[in-house]
Amino acid sequence: LLLTSVTLGISYPWAKVRRLRSFSGTTLVGEHPLDFHGDPKKMLRGYLLVGAMFVLYGLTSQFSPVAGMVAFLAIAALWPALFKAGMQFRMANTSWRGLRFRFKGTVGGAYAALLPLFVPALLIVAVALQAPPEGTKPPGWFIACVLAVPLVVVLIVPWLLWRLKKYQHDHYALAQWQTELRTGPGSFYVVFLKTIGVSLLAMVVFAGVVFVGAMVFGTAAFLTGSADGEAGVGTVIAIVAGVIVAVLGMLLVQMLPRPYATSRIQNLLCTRTGNRSLRFRSELKFLPLLGLTLKNWLLMVVTLGLYWPFAPVALARVRLQAVHLETRSGP
Repeated sequence: LLLTSVTLGISYPWAKVRRLRSFSGTTLVGEHPLDFHGDPKKMLRGYLLVGAMFVLYGLTSQFSPVAGMVAFLAIAALWPALFKAGMQFRMANTSWRGLRFRFKGTVGGAYAALLPLFVPALLIVAVALQAPPEGTKPPGWFIACVLAVPLVVVLIVPWLLWRLKKYQHDHYALAQWQTELRTGPGSFYVVFLKTIGVSLLAMVVFAGVVFVGAMVFGTAAFLTGSADGEAGVGTVIAIVAGVIVAVLGMLLVQMLPRPYATSRIQNLLCTRTGNRSLRFRSELKFLPLLGLTLKNWLLMVVTLGLYWPFAPVALARVRLQAVHLETRSGP
């Protein structure tokens, strides 16, 4: 982090290579570690290209919305090719027992999988370009479009995620083996709907806790208040406790859906990925992952951020140790 800040991001590829080598070298599959052989100089060229594209988009959007839209479309047109190249580079530079992994996806497949991911952004931009001038009443069709955009985004996000994961998991290869993702978009919709349910449940529980807490602390404050109208000790305690409960509740509402979605998506993808000779199995549990997430955030706050390097290590350990590989023959 220090070197990346001092060099204005130039040293980030070297830091990422060191991190990938560390994580790969301590990840054992059949008692043999993975290894990463990436060259940070080649990664730097890719990062500079992506950075230049976003700088160009930022500059053009300042001068003209139309020019910004053209720049956005240019980024969208190049992004699938860059994504495919990044996947190919990552797999080709990862090895196990001296064998290099491969990514066999094509550029055409990347465009077919990734370009629909820009549909939500294009919908938002299209509605924004049709916005009426300031001070005028928006027409009914414009209000309907604004209300419809979030609904459309929610409806198509699971399908778009399935397309992306299908492209990735259908093209991982090692030696003569190649994986395949054997599931349809319906399973992603199930996970998505369950995650929304968990989010709503967390909000309901949070609202109930706040209501009960307000009643209890309000009663305590009233009973311990001083006769001359000044705030008593109970009032101060009630205010402090209310703030603490509100902050913790908001954090819990935000944290609860993410570990649930992470565990369910990992289990779905791993369990449905494989071929005739091997398959993966993931048994990542929601509650242990939630506990680890809360622990990481708590230690981050207590240590003023110094616990940050330990958090991803602990998270990677929990997620990796939940995955097993089943093969028809020995490794």
